Amino acid sequence: MSRFRIPDDRSPRPRPHKGRLFRRVRKRRLKYITILPSLITILNGVFGFIAIALISKEVKPDVGPWSSFAVAGYWVLAAMCADMLDGRLARMSQSTSSFGGQLDSLCDMISFGVAPAFLMLKLVESKLGLGTIVGAGFLQRFIWLAGIMYIACAAIRLARFNVENEENEAAHMSFVGLPSPAAAGVIVSLIIFYQKEVPYFDAFVYLLPFITLGVAVLMVSQVRYPHVLNVYLSGKKPFAHLIWLLFLLGLAVWHLEEIALVLAFGVFAGGSLVKWLYGAVLGWRTRPGLTPADLSTDAEPGPVTHE
Repeated sequence: MSRFRIPDDRSPRPRPHKGRLFRRVRKRRLKYITILPSLITILNGVFGFIAIALISKEVKPDVGPWSSFAVAGYWVLAAMCADMLDGRLARMSQSTSSFGGQLDSLCDMISFGVAPAFLMLKLVESKLGLGTIVGAGFLQRFIWLAGIMYIACAAIRLARFNVENEENEAAHMSFVGLPSPAAAGVIVSLIIFYQKEVPYFDAFVYLLPFITLGVAVLMVSQVRYPHVLNVYLSGKKPFAHLIWLLFLLGLAVWHLEEIALVLAFGVFAGGSLVKWLYGAVLGWRTRPGLTPADLSTDAEPGPVTHE
């Protein structure tokens, strides 16, 4: 008889000890958080909620610098300032954590995902005199589709960022896809500009859903966008950067801040797209047999983040 026992499939298999499983869960329990960056992050979500609440009721198509839509847009811009401040403060104090990243993404979804889409939807519906979505025509269905697509792309953008983000500051030099705060900035800056400068230019109302769809696609695209603070404002930079900054500040001083906002967000969103398209087409022509999609795999990897 053999000394070795042949294993029997009918024999009971060992089960994990329940106490060990519960001990593992308890070890992962969150005990400490950084208070100040977390408070600023929560302010980001609160500002986005205020923007939504301002226009959640039936609003009249009022115009002017202090209309409901313009004030709601300013609250979204305030949420952007809080979003920039909390990340910078956490990295300076070396207190970045997974909890902070998750909390930041949840608040970003409110301020830069739901709020801009809701602003666009309510503005277009109020200007065109559209009713509810029940029994709506093609135009109103398209407006709702633009808002839904924007929210969906923003959620995908933030979820991808949570998975692929690196806490190393050196890795935060560029983004793959348009960041959600910049996408929201494009929409709210145009809304503020429309309310203050061209409130009776109806063609703009028809263009806004298309612009919303465009920035939604850019959020989930492979276009690279630079990190403004780390690339343009940190360290020694070319003299042209100072000239552009002074130009935008000059517009704000002359009470043309809405034009400065449109230029800043529009150039940021469209400039990298034009550069990416130019490089893809130029590389495609100089290297026969390749498509523009193939060039993205040939590029040398660099420090890239996704939010």
